[in-house]
Amino acid sequence: MTKKTFFLDQHGCAKNQVDGELLVTRLVNAGYEFVDDASRADFIIINTCGFIESAKKESLDSLMAYRAAFPNAKILLAGCLAQRYAQVFKTELPEADGIFGNGDLSLIEGTVGDMLAKKRPVVVPEQKGVCCGDRNLSLSFPGSAYVKITEGCNNYCSFCAIPLIRGSLRSRPANQIVEEIKLLVSKGTKEINLIGQDLAAYGCGSNDNVIAKEDKTHSHLYNLLQMISSLQGDFWVRLLYIHPDHFNADILTLMQNDRRILPYFDIPFQSGSDPIIKAMNRKGSFDEYVSLVSQIRKSAPEASIRTTFLTGFPGETEEDALRTKEFLEAIQPDWSGCFAYSREDDTPAYGFKNRVPKKTAALRAKTLQSVQEKITQQRLSLRTGKEYSVLVEEIIQNAEGSDEGLAIGRAWFQAPEVDGSVVVRYDLDDPSAVKAVLPGHMVRVRVIASSALDIDGVYCGEC
Repeated sequence: MTKKTFFLDQHGCAKNQVDGELLVTRLVNAGYEFVDDASRADFIIINTCGFIESAKKESLDSLMAYRAAFPNAKILLAGCLAQRYAQVFKTELPEADGIFGNGDLSLIEGTVGDMLAKKRPVVVPEQKGVCCGDRNLSLSFPGSAYVKITEGCNNYCSFCAIPLIRGSLRSRPANQIVEEIKLLVSKGTKEINLIGQDLAAYGCGSNDNVIAKEDKTHSHLYNLLQMISSLQGDFWVRLLYIHPDHFNADILTLMQNDRRILPYFDIPFQSGSDPIIKAMNRKGSFDEYVSLVSQIRKSAPEASIRTTFLTGFPGETEEDALRTKEFLEAIQPDWSGCFAYSREDDTPAYGFKNRVPKKTAALRAKTLQSVQEKITQQRLSLRTGKEYSVLVEEIIQNAEGSDEGLAIGRAWFQAPEVDGSVVVRYDLDDPSAVKAVLPGHMVRVRVIASSALDIDGVYCGEC
């Protein structure tokens, strides 16, 4: 009997990527065949993002494009957008042959079965626990993996729809997380990226009971990292997304004791204006956030800091925007992203007055990005002449006749997808270099130049 084939169109954040990997694995284990070409698929899964307006539009545009291109294929609309607007789509989106939320991914097999049987399933289970399990397929570059440690969020920032989509905070048991990391490392994974909406909140959900013999003197995150630190092997652990209002300062000591736990801090400050920070339902301030960055750099002078800013929040004045620019210049992050405010249904900020025109918000974002480009260029220039371990992601096709090999990779201070890259140069006439510089391998690289985003380096040897 010929297996039914399927294709995954993946959208959204790293947490949604993990969900996509889980969906693929479950369906392959159920007897379906995963293909990387939609034209060969009997059915298509669009794993959508529903976080902001542009992401929602991208997901829906994708649905329409696949429906037009493959009129005979079944299409399942899955992910955050499906979770959030299932009842609307049930009647107003006939282009989707099924709708599947992300509350319980173990229901995917039955949902697909119903869809292929010409039913039109709408499956949106309650958000419970943290969806996890075997992932035989990785959508990341070789050698890197995301590990989800929490789901949902209890911060309730006034602009954010995540609690509406993913529910309240839930955390995975620490031993379950450690076992997953142990398995990944045994398979050759070099970089573990811990993800959640707010890692600082790990273990703080109302029903969380994450560590059996818990050290009450430290945060739950510290205790988890200490357990991970007990594992043998040469790998990186990167923490992605820590809310600034309850940063786990105790993890700084742990990072000093185990260099595998990277001093990379992704802290979304969102604004530098005290009135706007308060309106966002956050507790900090300009001075407190500057102090936090100073504390981090005092403990870890080499720290790499990434942040995010949201411009055009309702009520943001030119003075507020200037204050955020001053804040950016004060903390000097290695990296930052900037997004114009998206007015999201059912969030508190949806009804806020004094809305900022989209063009004004976009101009403010552009200003911050211009400032950040100069900061990043200056901070990257300080790395010239130094050697770093680099995780190779892909080999670049060389010009015919060239004896110089080129590869793209990342050093510890560069998170996947969002930060710059390292261009690795190596001698194609050197057999040891050709053997070492491969996707998923870690190599030593000496930095010879830098730009506003990337750095250039030469291969020095294996790690």
